[in-house]
Amino acid sequence: MKNIRNFCIIAHIDHGKSTLADRLLQLTQTVSDRNLQAQTLDNMDLERERGITIKSHAIQMRYEHEGEEYVFNLIDTPGHVDFSYEVSRSIAACEGALLIVDASQGIQAQTISNLYLAMEHELEIIPVLNKIDMPSAMVEEVQDQITDLLGFDADEMLLASAKTGQGVLEILLAIIDRVPAPKGDPEAPLQALIFDSVFNSYRGIIAYYRIMNGSITKNEKVRFMATGKEYQADEIGILELDQVPKKQLFAGDVGYIVTGIKTSKEIKVGDTITSVSNPTEEGIGGFEDVKPMVFAGIFPLSNDDFEDLRDSLEKLQLNDASLVFEPETSVALGFGFRCGFLGMLHLEIVQERLTREYDQDVITTVPNVNYFCVFKKDQRREPINTPADLPDPTIIEHIEEPYIRAQIITKPDYTGQIMKLCMDKRGILTNQVYLTETRVELTFEMPLAEIVFDFYDRLKSISRGYASFDYTMLDYRQSDLVKLDIKLNGENVDALSALIHRDKAQAFGRKLCKRLKELVPRQQFLIAIQAAVGAKIIARETLSALRKDVTAKCYGGDISRKRKLLEKQKAGKKRMRQVGNVEVPQTAFLAVLKLDD
Repeated sequence: MKNIRNFCIIAHIDHGKSTLADRLLQLTQTVSDRNLQAQTLDNMDLERERGITIKSHAIQMRYEHEGEEYVFNLIDTPGHVDFSYEVSRSIAACEGALLIVDASQGIQAQTISNLYLAMEHELEIIPVLNKIDMPSAMVEEVQDQITDLLGFDADEMLLASAKTGQGVLEILLAIIDRVPAPKGDPEAPLQALIFDSVFNSYRGIIAYYRIMNGSITKNEKVRFMATGKEYQADEIGILELDQVPKKQLFAGDVGYIVTGIKTSKEIKVGDTITSVSNPTEEGIGGFEDVKPMVFAGIFPLSNDDFEDLRDSLEKLQLNDASLVFEPETSVALGFGFRCGFLGMLHLEIVQERLTREYDQDVITTVPNVNYFCVFKKDQRREPINTPADLPDPTIIEHIEEPYIRAQIITKPDYTGQIMKLCMDKRGILTNQVYLTETRVELTFEMPLAEIVFDFYDRLKSISRGYASFDYTMLDYRQSDLVKLDIKLNGENVDALSALIHRDKAQAFGRKLCKRLKELVPRQQFLIAIQAAVGAKIIARETLSALRKDVTAKCYGGDISRKRKLLEKQKAGKKRMRQVGNVEVPQTAFLAVLKLDD
């Protein structure tokens, strides 16, 4: 055990985590130069296309130093704020962390957030200044930032370039010297923490775990403590680029187990595996349950695909433990699921993965957040998951909405525009600190609902990509919210309803009606698109009817013949409007997210 080192790589998005992981794999010869490609551990097409890490990836490396062989278990983590749950799971399975800071960009919001997460778990942190080969690198300035903000001395920091490989050997030696070996007892009863799982069509569910105490042997009978279910360990092994089977694994090892489980509910990330013959008294205190921030309905295009969609979501949940879902029904869309996500990028990724990996064509409703409704009579607080759940306004005392603390780190040049953006989104400035002469930290308290749609994109465009953003939940606060309904020909489209602040309802309603006029296909009858708050119509657009040329067959002749045909058409259109159903395309649901484009 003294030669095992378990560590993860944490950083803000695009600071070079995956590239550094490539260099470490190359240096330890875990992956041959022939098989090595850029971002080797990012094995999902989506990750390669977008250039971001979505999933944590575990891999084992071996390296000989001064006559002793060391085993490194590396977990490469995502950097985007929407995937911070992946980072917390990785940190729970490690003793050390490489904190990567881009020398050309300096400390960003997610760097600080991930650092605090690692410090809570008492990890040994090694700060690394990456991209020092770039012409825009500000090595001394960023070193001063790290010293001022994070409290590390200059001699503790390592300088490296993951692209060229400079300084990578020093990082590996620092891991050997500074990261402590695992502390578990190999003779104690088995305790293994599950930190991830994947579904395989042929082998069932494969769980990834870190052994804290004891050992596990092939064909041994094991118990999953959260469910109480017992299984035989058909295969155990370590995670290199491929899964490598082993006869036995000991405390400190990171590995996988195949038990033939086919049902996703029987494996829970954060659960403890123990031995049936020599069980442990208590499970490992895992990480917290995930708290979704954004909710949206996901519905199949056809109701016949409902069960297939359920299976796909369950398999996806194995691989993405931060996804939560429950069944719901909609008048407009039929049967589907109400899903909880950590943010808008997370929602986008889940929708894309359902389409690509599971061949599910789905409709996603307008995302919203969870509200609380307080009743007049007994002051009861009840959660409101969708605008359709809102009771009669006459019995409501008030509605409470979630607030967040947003931390934005940017250059002073963009401070004014960022403040205006946040105040337009009902934000309250609580703090402004100059971290250095060229970096300022702004802290706002603002409603979560306001950052759900386009806040992150607009922040990036205002600051030309230089602002970084991180947020934490605060509490629920009373707000003047109203339910905005969208009506097509007088019929409510419940999937387009939204809870919105009274001051913004009219402007939002107008924009939405205008956008729907462009997207709803024209029919042979006139369609009224209306936005309403209660019984009051606050915006309207009219989609004119398609006119079939019924007089085309009349070549000249008496005008009364043409008039007769036109009157007949007019009467038909009137009748058609009374019974006509309007098809709402999927693009109309997505249009709500892009109203400010």
